[in-house]
Parts: sequence; structure tokens; C-alpha cells
Amino acid sequence: ILAGGGSALDAVTRAVVALEDDPLFNAGRGSVFTAAATQEMDASVMDGRDHRAGAVAGIFGPRNPVLAARAVMEHSDHVLLIGEGALAFCREHNVAFAEPGYFATEERKRELRDALEKRRRDPAGRGTVGAVARDYDGNLAAATSTGGMTGKVPGRVGDSPIIGAGTFADNATCAVSATGHGEFFIRYGAAFEIAARLRHAGQSLQQAAQAVVEALAEFGGRGGVVAADRTGALALPFNTAGMYRGYVRADGTIHTAIWDEPYLLG
Repeated sequence: ILAGGGSALDAVTRAVVALEDDPLFNAGRGSVFTAAATQEMDASVMDGRDHRAGAVAGIFGPRNPVLAARAVMEHSDHVLLIGEGALAFCREHNVAFAEPGYFATEERKRELRDALEKRRRDPAGRGTVGAVARDYDGNLAAATSTGGMTGKVPGRVGDSPIIGAGTFADNATCAVSATGHGEFFIRYGAAFEIAARLRHAGQSLQQAAQAVVEALAEFGGRGGVVAADRTGALALPFNTAGMYRGYVRADGTIHTAIWDEPYLLG
């Protein structure tokens, strides 16, 4: 999309759609189960050009929650829709739905059984998916999608659909998508805090993103972010053992990593 002159917004949307369609990731088809053996999905998208944003929370049915979030952004005056109201909106605006069995993967059922037996939660795992991009016009965008935490209380919403916590984009500073223990990212306003450090403290993207991720760790917040700034610099810090991540440069070269390899880019 970007190589063909497409927009950053379309690029992050398409990237997250691809991840939602893969059952290995905790978003869309691969979403985890709540403690009640239901599935509730959250997603958001933000355009750095004008701060337009759309998000959905606690939904089940739309094949790609990120497209539901995009519909909220483009076809309403609102930013965040939840539950049944969000589903009605999706139907009204022709967002594609999938049959319930599409989302019920055996791997996620097993994970729920394990979580309930051990009475524990795994806020990291193979979690939230997200993407950030800068296009040839210098526009930034971010998108994030998740099924939440395995065995979560029904109705729980994490940082992924919260603008400024799990997702943020601003052409003057950066675009950020976060993954990890959402409650901590919400409390810290993590995505916006990174942008604020660029704007007000004069920090580089790497300095800002690393500082925020380290600050989260001090309070028990596990996770990481992917971020891009207006110059095209990237930062992908995390405070866990690893984080699935990758990026593509303008020349088409693809880089991927999982563990704690050196990852200072820019």
C-alpha cells in the first residue's frame, strides 16, 4: 500500500486486518475467551493528520474489529462505541460479520481451561496486534486490535480501544500502538505520553518510548510499543522477555524479531 503511494491509515488498517485473520494472534479470529467462555474484542484506529479516531469495545461478531473501528471514525461523530450499540452500527454500515464458530479456535479453548484451572491471568502472551505507519506525504497513523486477557471478567476493556493509552497518532510527533497489561497503559496514558515527550521534552522517539516502557515496568506494567515519528524513525521497546515485531523500510526490506536483539532504529 505504502509503496504504491497509499495512505498510512490504509496501511495500518490492512496490516491489522491480516493479523486479525491469523488465529495465532489474540485479535479477531484468534481472540481469547473471557471467564464466561465468551469472546469480547476491542480495536481502534487513529489518523495523525487531523486526530480523527474510531474505536470499538466489547464486541463479538464483526470479522475484523479494526474495520468496525474504522467505520466509527469515518461514518459517525463519535470515537468509541461499545457492545450492542456498536454491533448495530456495524450492521448499519455493512461491516462484515463472521459465524460464531469462526472465532472458536481449539487453542483458545485450551488456554481458557488452563487459565481457569490455575486461577491466573496472562496479560502478555501472544497478545494484542498493532501497526504504525508513515506514508510518502508524511502522514502518520496507528491501529490496534485485541481479544483482551484470557479468563478476563466479562466487560473488561483494556488499553487497545482507548485513544492515548493503547493507540495514538499525531503528524507533529509520532504514531504509537501498544501491547501488554492494558490497565497499566491506561493509568499511564502510555501512547500519548510518548508523543508528549517528543513535543514538550525534546526527546527522540527512542528515548521517549524506552522511558515510558521502563516507567511502566517499575509499577508492574508488562508490555511494549511499536512507534514511528514524523521523520520515519522507529522505536520498538518492550519490558518482557520478547515481543513479536517487524517493520518494512521504504526500499522494501523486511525486518522481524522476537527476542531482545539490538533494535535501535532510525
